[in-house]
Amino acid sequence: MSVISQTNVRGESLFRDISADNDDAMPTEIESMCMNCHEDGMTRLLLTKIPFFKEIILSSFNCDHCGFSNTEIQSAGRIQEQGVCYTLKVRSKQDLDREVVKADSAVTRIPELDFEIPPFTQKGSLSTIEGILDRTIAGLVQDQPLREATDPEVAAKVSEFIDKLKKLKDVEEEFTLVIEDSSGNSFVQNPSAPHKDEALTVTRFKRSVEQDMQLGIRADDDFTEEEKKDDLDSMRSEVLMFNTNCPECNAPASTNMKLVQIPHFKEVIIMATNCDNCGHRTNEVKSGGATEDLGTKITLHITDPSDMTRDVLKSETCSVLIPELDFELGMAAVGGKFTTLEGLLTDIKTLTVSQNQFVFGDSGTADQMEKLKAFEEKLNKIIAGEMDAHVVLDDPAGNSYLQNVYAPEPDPEMTTEKYQRTFEQNEELGLNDMKTEGYEQ
Repeated sequence: MSVISQTNVRGESLFRDISADNDDAMPTEIESMCMNCHEDGMTRLLLTKIPFFKEIILSSFNCDHCGFSNTEIQSAGRIQEQGVCYTLKVRSKQDLDREVVKADSAVTRIPELDFEIPPFTQKGSLSTIEGILDRTIAGLVQDQPLREATDPEVAAKVSEFIDKLKKLKDVEEEFTLVIEDSSGNSFVQNPSAPHKDEALTVTRFKRSVEQDMQLGIRADDDFTEEEKKDDLDSMRSEVLMFNTNCPECNAPASTNMKLVQIPHFKEVIIMATNCDNCGHRTNEVKSGGATEDLGTKITLHITDPSDMTRDVLKSETCSVLIPELDFELGMAAVGGKFTTLEGLLTDIKTLTVSQNQFVFGDSGTADQMEKLKAFEEKLNKIIAGEMDAHVVLDDPAGNSYLQNVYAPEPDPEMTTEKYQRTFEQNEELGLNDMKTEGYEQ
C-alpha cells in the first residue's frame, strides 16, 4: 500500500511538529468550491504529527458566503499489521475528557443503546469522548426537520434516541464505548499511564478478508507451495532485505530479515529497520512457529544488577508486569523484541515516559506528571539493581523466553508456569474460530 512521501525535494520532512516557534508549521491554503452554496471557499491543510498517531493531515474548510465550515483528520501513515479495539467503561464525567483519535476506518459502538457508527461513514477526528457524543447528536439533529415533515413516527423515535445520548453526557449510569479500528490507527487515552487503566481494555486482532478489502489490502496468494518452501529455505540461509518505510518518519528505508534458532527454545524471525533519513533504528521479533498448546508465564525475581544482561524474547502476544510498580504493559504495546532485560525495561520507560505527550503536554495535569516521574525513578532503580522487584512475562501463545543463566540447572530466581488459556485469550489469538479438522478431501 502506498503512503504519502514524507520528504520534499530537499530531503526535509513535510510533517512538522506544531510549535509557536516553528514558522514552517503553517497551513497551506487552497481555494475550493463550497459544497453547500457552490461559491468559492478556502481549504487549509496542515501536515503535522501528534502523539501515538504518527503523521496526520488536518484539513479545515470555511465559506465566507454561507458560513459553512468543516474540519477533518486523515492518517498519513501506514495501516498497522493488526487492528485495534478499545473498550472503555465510562463511569464518571472525567472519562468524557479522554483524548480520542478516531480514524475514518473505525467502528464506534455503544452496546447499551444498541448503537453503532459503521466504518467510513464519518471522517477521522481528534476529539474527546464528549466530542464524539456531541458530533453524533449534531448529525442526528441535522435531518430532524426533514424527518418530521416526511415521517413523524421515525422523527419521534430519533428524538427519543437523541435524548438518551444527551443523558449519557451526565454519566448518571455507567455505559460502554467501543472503538474498533481495522487499520490499527485509532487511540483512546489512558489518564492513569503508566499504570494499567482498569476502565479501558485494549485488544489487537487479525483483520478479516472483508476488512482487508475495505482497507484496499490484497492478500498475495499467487505463490505455489513449492515456491513458499524455497522462500523459507532461503530465509534460513541468508539475510533477506526488502524496501519499506521508516516507522518514525515514514521515509523510504530498508528492512533486514533472518530466521534464527534460539538455543533451548525455538525458531524466530528477527527484523531490523535502519532509516538513513532520520537515523531511526528498530528491531522486531516474530515467532517462527505455531501457537503453543499452553500459555507461558515466566516470573523473574531481580536480585542482582547482572540480571539485566539476561536475554529476553518478548513476542507480540506477551504482556509484561512489574507488580512492585503496579504496572502492566499489554500485548503488542512494544511489539515483538529480542533484547536484554535492561533493553526491555528501557523500551518500557521510553514508551510510558519519554513518548507520553498526553501527560507532559498541554492536556497533562500536575498529579499525572508527579505519578509518572515517581514511576520513572523507581524503574531506573530497578534497571540499576537498586530496587528489589519481579518481572513477569505472560504470553498466552507460549512464544516468549527469558534466559536461564544457570542452565541446564534450574534457576532459583525464575519460575516458568504452563497454563490453559481462557476463552477470552483464545478469542484474542483468533483460535476460537479456527477449524483444522473434519474437512472432506
